[in-house]
Amino acid sequence: MIKKIAHIAIAVHNVDEAARFFTEQLGLKLTGKETVPHRKVTVGFIHLGDVKIELVQPDAPDAPIAKFLAERGQGLHHICFEVDDADAEYNRLQSAGVRLVDPAPQAGAGGTKTFFIHPKSAGGVLVELNQPPRGEP
Repeated sequence: MIKKIAHIAIAVHNVDEAARFFTEQLGLKLTGKETVPHRKVTVGFIHLGDVKIELVQPDAPDAPIAKFLAERGQGLHHICFEVDDADAEYNRLQSAGVRLVDPAPQAGAGGTKTFFIHPKSAGGVLVELNQPPRGEP
């Protein structure tokens, strides 16, 4: 079951450079960065109430986000919804014939369990579903 919007991800060439607009012009704070090796990205976090903005930078030329940047440039990459049980949602959507990007839920930033729904199944929007670490709201 979807609980809320967890984050909105923006593809950027460089987290620190992109964060300057949000910090200097909008008065927000970059609260941290994390490398997600299996996704080949570094993610910068900007918290805004219950929703995060994630600035996602490729760490390798073959990272999927690098391909996105080469084709479309910097900008909105995906929206992420928080769920109670990523495995159950994955199985439900797969059974319903929804096209999924990942072969199974995977480890994500901040200890989440996450997977992506292909844009062709979601009206052209890349959608991520993630489950926070157990014990967190």
